[in-house]
Amino acid sequence: MKIKHYLILALLGFSVLTSCKKDEEEKPAPAVKMGITDKELNGKVNEKIAFSASIENGVSVEQTWTLDGVIKTTESSFAFTPPKSGIYNITYTAKAETGSFTYVYVLNVGVPTVPATPGSSSFVTRLLEYNPAPGQFINKAPGNLVSAQGILGKKGMVTLGAWGGYIVLGFDHTVINEVNKDDIMVYGNPMPNFAEPGIIWVMQDENGNGLADDTWYEIAGSEFNKPGYKRDYSVTYTKPNPVTADVPWKDSDGNTGVVKTNTFHKQSYFPEWVTGNEYTLKGSRLPSTGIDMTVPTYITSAPFAWGYADNTAGGDKIDIAKAVDKDGKVVALGGIDFIKIQTAIQANMGWLGELSTEVIGVEDLSLVKAN
Repeated sequence: MKIKHYLILALLGFSVLTSCKKDEEEKPAPAVKMGITDKELNGKVNEKIAFSASIENGVSVEQTWTLDGVIKTTESSFAFTPPKSGIYNITYTAKAETGSFTYVYVLNVGVPTVPATPGSSSFVTRLLEYNPAPGQFINKAPGNLVSAQGILGKKGMVTLGAWGGYIVLGFDHTVINEVNKDDIMVYGNPMPNFAEPGIIWVMQDENGNGLADDTWYEIAGSEFNKPGYKRDYSVTYTKPNPVTADVPWKDSDGNTGVVKTNTFHKQSYFPEWVTGNEYTLKGSRLPSTGIDMTVPTYITSAPFAWGYADNTAGGDKIDIAKAVDKDGKVVALGGIDFIKIQTAIQANMGWLGELSTEVIGVEDLSLVKAN
């Protein structure tokens, strides 16, 4: 009797195992066909790519599409339009009871460029922003909007006021970063013994929208990271009362001072178009140690070695390859579409007034050579 009992149990066990194996065979893992089979893709900014997946063997699955780790849809397809240049990781997953299927795409989207044509201007052609700091020429030429527009397509002159004042300009084409060559010429009005250096920033139009709303990269000139140089610096200017009085300022280090008025220029030095009673400018600061006021009637301001605006008589050549990111690391830019020039020294030079960077013009050197 015991032998029969064990035999019956063994047969029942075999039957259960056989049944489980049959059930598993009846529920296969998902077989998926991808609409795009290449895993490494090249794309363009603002150009849609349609991804899709189809289950070939009718298995019931839960589907997800993720973009850089974030779930975007649980449908069988995903349409993606890259908003700007960069590398995107797009992952499709199909999960079933018996297993899962995963497919990973790496999408490389290059920076959009605007090629130069025979009709392109070597000079900047667009004024995107003019935001000067207070100064003795502000609110009149060369410190007004008309002066800022006067350097488009040609040479003119605009002043940027005291530390932090800036102008943002655009080319009608992408200025290519040529290997081992200077790419841009910035004209100012310095003399051999009197410079008013400004820091230069450059930007790619990463999202292709024609606006300077992407990432600024500083051109690391000769004083970058040397004593007296400071990144992430800011100054807040306050509207004086009366408006024609000295303009008070306070910086991010807690220092205070004024942009002093003089008898030569009696208008308000605080920009008339600034709303509110104060505004803050941010950027990098250069040392003022090159200014010599030992002889009050003969004040000098020594130029730096290279890499700044309004620094070298005849113009300052700028190499895009000197651009650095917010951490001070060199970045490889294929070209740039926008340039920002900003007064970089906070200094009052007595009867000469504040140190203020002037811009006469900005040119793409590759087109100057071609002319």
